[in-house]
Amino acid sequence: MKLALASSNGKSVDLHFGKARNFLIFEFDGEKARFLENRKVSIDPEEKHQWEKSLEIIKDCEVVICVQAGMRGKVGLDNAGIKLIEDEGPVENVLERYISHYKFMKKPLF
Repeated sequence: MKLALASSNGKSVDLHFGKARNFLIFEFDGEKARFLENRKVSIDPEEKHQWEKSLEIIKDCEVVICVQAGMRGKVGLDNAGIKLIEDEGPVENVLERYISHYKFMKKPLF
């Protein structure tokens, strides 16, 4: 599955979904994540509600991880079938937390 992380500098997840100018795209195989590419979004700093631009850039991803998303962005992501995870910090730490949680949730109960 593909993960999209909103990052201003390629090192930290530090952006709001609708204001993100860059998304780091990773391929996640259930065990580890491998960096694929950096996708850029053309955001106008003067314009409000630009979440649709971000959604268009990551529409092939199953998960987006960003600091937060507004209500319209959340509904748009949900309608597109993209899971929203709100987190922030160094990319390595954010990926580690996501992978750890993913593996925990996939464990059998008994």
